[in-house]
Amino acid sequence: MNRSVLFDSPFLLGFEHTRSLVERAAKAAAESYPPYNVEDRGDGGIRITLAVAGFSPDQLEVSVEDRQLTIAGRRDDTAARPEDAYLHRGIAARGFIRSFVLADGMVVEEASLEHGLLHIDLSRPEPEKRVVRVPIRARS
Repeated sequence: MNRSVLFDSPFLLGFEHTRSLVERAAKAAAESYPPYNVEDRGDGGIRITLAVAGFSPDQLEVSVEDRQLTIAGRRDDTAARPEDAYLHRGIAARGFIRSFVLADGMVVEEASLEHGLLHIDLSRPEPEKRVVRVPIRARS
């Protein structure tokens, strides 16, 4: 079944935002640089690790906007010296933007850079349980 047909069902009302999230996730899955791992750390914790060799902390940015985690790496083109002559250049020296769509309630706990790996730890705190009593109004 086609995604657009599924979300156009009259039985799924108010799911336009979910459709948008699915489309953003599909777009993010098509990205391939930099390589990354996603680990389940138990108790609702997740760690995303990106291979960002050659990037310093001031060249990396981690942000969350509208349930989308975005990691961006910006390279200084001025760092390359004109006298550098490579016989082989296999290490990517380009900037990147990688995105992940987060579920409701996911919180970024911290980001750390260690040995060329950027670790981003996320958690999902237990939601506050609440019961809402809806009054029933009698109509005459």
